[in-house]
Amino acid sequence: MVERVPPPSAQPRSRLRILLASGAGALALAAGSVVPGVPLGAAPQQAQAADSGSKTLTVAVAQSVDSLSPFLAQKLLSTSVSRLMYDFLTNYDPKDNHAVPGLATKWEPSADKLTWTYTIRANSKWSDGQQATAEDAAWTFNKIMTDEGAAQANGSFVTNFKKVTAPSPTKLVIELKEPQATMAALDVPIVPKHVWEKVQDFSKFNNDTAFPIVGNGPFVLSDYKVDQYVKLKANKDFWRGRPKFDELVFKTYKDQDAAVAALRKGEVSFVAGSPALTPAQAASLKGEANIKVNEGPGRRFFALATNPGAQTKDGKKFGNGNKALLDQKVRQALFLSIDRKTIIDKVFQGHAVEGQGYIPPRFSAYTWQPSASQSLAYDPAKAGQLLDQAGYELKGGKRVGKDGKPLDLRILCHATDPNDKAIGKYLKEWWGKLGVGLKVDCLDDVSVPWYAGEYDLAFDGWSVNPDPDFVLGIHTCAALPTKAKASAATDNFICDKTYDELYKKQLAEYDPAKRADLVGQMQSWLYDSGYMSVIAYPNAVEAYRTDQIKSITTMPEAAGNIYGQDGYWSWWSAVPAGSGDADGDGDSGSSSTGIVIGIVVAVVVLAGGGFLLSRRRRTTADERE
Repeated sequence: MVERVPPPSAQPRSRLRILLASGAGALALAAGSVVPGVPLGAAPQQAQAADSGSKTLTVAVAQSVDSLSPFLAQKLLSTSVSRLMYDFLTNYDPKDNHAVPGLATKWEPSADKLTWTYTIRANSKWSDGQQATAEDAAWTFNKIMTDEGAAQANGSFVTNFKKVTAPSPTKLVIELKEPQATMAALDVPIVPKHVWEKVQDFSKFNNDTAFPIVGNGPFVLSDYKVDQYVKLKANKDFWRGRPKFDELVFKTYKDQDAAVAALRKGEVSFVAGSPALTPAQAASLKGEANIKVNEGPGRRFFALATNPGAQTKDGKKFGNGNKALLDQKVRQALFLSIDRKTIIDKVFQGHAVEGQGYIPPRFSAYTWQPSASQSLAYDPAKAGQLLDQAGYELKGGKRVGKDGKPLDLRILCHATDPNDKAIGKYLKEWWGKLGVGLKVDCLDDVSVPWYAGEYDLAFDGWSVNPDPDFVLGIHTCAALPTKAKASAATDNFICDKTYDELYKKQLAEYDPAKRADLVGQMQSWLYDSGYMSVIAYPNAVEAYRTDQIKSITTMPEAAGNIYGQDGYWSWWSAVPAGSGDADGDGDSGSSSTGIVIGIVVAVVVLAGGGFLLSRRRRTTADERE
């Protein structure tokens, strides 16, 4: 439920860019590795002897797949795979993040902005040969609108939808209840109706029973083994052009030191980290022959989340969160006793920026900082005063409540993330001095106790999209589960009418400055509530072999991340080493044309009052970062 993932330093944003993208942030481009003709697990000598005519890009990842169904997938790896399998209505330009054509070639709002008409391209086909049409898009949205099981991953996008129809194969019409500023940023994979209408229970179907899986993206899913690999074949009929690699493989490594070793041996060509390389791993790779370490400002935040009391949409309480955390003073006291500078210097070793607001500085249009009087900066003395005021007196070195019980807490930790463990040790020390006990529970899958509400605090983190709508929406009442312990879009069970009202206003606001102000107010509310504390904005730190990958696109192109982006650009455009395709265009020459068309569409929509926005994809439930 968290990824709680991605990455970097603020990128300057021009006024024109903000107008075109509605403050949309960087489109993340993921990179992979190319091992010519090498089967999974092949030895280096096999790689050398393999037929260079078949190019395989192998990416070492730490994360497992939660589901291959785009209706259920929430982890970063899973949603990245969905982007490769299925086209979206729009995509985002890797240079400046403005909306560009995807399955839709243009989109236009009515004068009152309550009706949006999309022109669906005529040159997109499903991998089984059938034509992709507006009916597929209409069916996808209607299924999410009417089937609770299909709404788990992307339900927030359609809550304001009134009606979706397909008057013709190339015309999609979406009618809204209220104006919605994110209509050029609907991050919903469009699936083939003729395949998916046969599914009976969307809440249980994982899309992993028969291969290859029918899709219309740049790659076709060809094979999958749980906690081992995901294999995809290049789609030679992809409308934007065929990828340069014949096969793309995501190979799972729970031990990231083993993944780094595999990179050195040439068994994989790219290492993403968990979710980034540690400073020690990155340092060990720098200067090695044929290996490049890429570091860019991240699009994720690293935070601590409290359990404010798990509940369902109808208000039913469940879980066993410590009731002391229902008190705002207690939550703020804990955060006042965290030395963020020490964490940046000692744990991230400078490969991160100190956290403040909810949106990373990379997305400058929406970045927010607390005022001097509002700031919960490191202040153990003040933390102690707040605990005194909350009724937790210091007796014999322990904080004791009015019921005579000591204040002891639990925090969920990702067993595969060394940062969680390292910071957990600091928290035990700092909170111990405050008189608060802490047990650090490091698990392979934190999603089980998280969904069950059986935790007090948790290491949390999300990849944030250029448009913040999705990551803000996970704290609304609408994101709560319908049943106790059920999977849901909520991050940590926050539900507040004031916050919900601000969310509704920002969703309907087309003016970029006014919307940014509303988003700032939402971040201010989250900060003051003490439900979340953003500790850092980690950089994206990753590595790949230059003797296997000739070129690859980062996002943003100037200085960005490769793995964990919002699009398919890096995988689609990556060029194998030894390829004669010097500029990376090869037989995929439609790329620049699509971007130019996107710019024109952006201007047209802007003139009509539309706004091009993008939203982030939640990254991992068992990387609840």
